[in-house]
Formats: sequence, structure tokens, C-alpha cells
Amino acid sequence: MKMVTALLAGLLFGLGLSLAGMTDPAVVLGFLDVAGAWNPRLLFVMAGAVLTTAIGYRWVWRGSRPWFDDSFRVPDATRIDPRLVFGALLFGVGWGVAGYCPGPAFASLSGGYSSVFVLVASMALGWWLGARVPARSA
Repeated sequence: MKMVTALLAGLLFGLGLSLAGMTDPAVVLGFLDVAGAWNPRLLFVMAGAVLTTAIGYRWVWRGSRPWFDDSFRVPDATRIDPRLVFGALLFGVGWGVAGYCPGPAFASLSGGYSSVFVLVASMALGWWLGARVPARSA
């Protein structure tokens, strides 16, 4: 049941991204072009996501445990280290160059554009490499 719920949530997320136009890199790049033809659509999508998350977290944390697991799994890392900063910078540069972040990139795979397949393969390679680069302990 956990996998079915995750699949349905992912499909709903992808549908929302598509309906909001986030699978069009021109919309994202238009948002990043604050000195030119600025497109605020992404701002409204982000605001909707923040609002939904704020309400959702308040609701979910009222329970003693998640519906499909034994306990909540919350990261305990709070330190901002060079690995985190480098990853964030790499993500931002990739987003600005390609016009995609991971969610819309996956949702755009259904369009069949070879450039999106290359992007998703590159992201997967980055995740694979990132999992194999050991983090230094403090």
C-alpha cells in the first residue's frame, strides 16, 4: 500500500507541475529573468507549495506516527557544510541553465524530448556519485 500511495502522490505532483506550466523551461527561465521579461508564474507555484506544506505538516505531526511507517524519519543534521553548499550551488546553476528542477524534469519525460532524457540521466548520475562521495565527519 505504501508504494501505491507513493506512486499516486508522484502522479498527482507531476500532473500539478504540468498544469502549472512548470514542465516548460521557458516559464522557469522567465522567472529567473528579473531584469527582462519576468514571468511570476513560478512564484505562485512556490507560494502554493509552501502553503500546502505548512498546512500538511501541522496536520501530519498531530498523529503519533505516519500512516505507512512505524515512526517519523526526520534528518538530524543541522550543520551547513561545504558539501551542502556545493550541492545547493550545483542545483541552482543546473536549474538556471536547463530550466528544470528534478520534479518537472521527471514530469517532462512523457514529452519524449531527448534533451530531457539527457538531463534526467545526468541527475541520476549525480545522485549516484553523490551517494558514493563520503561525507567528512565533524
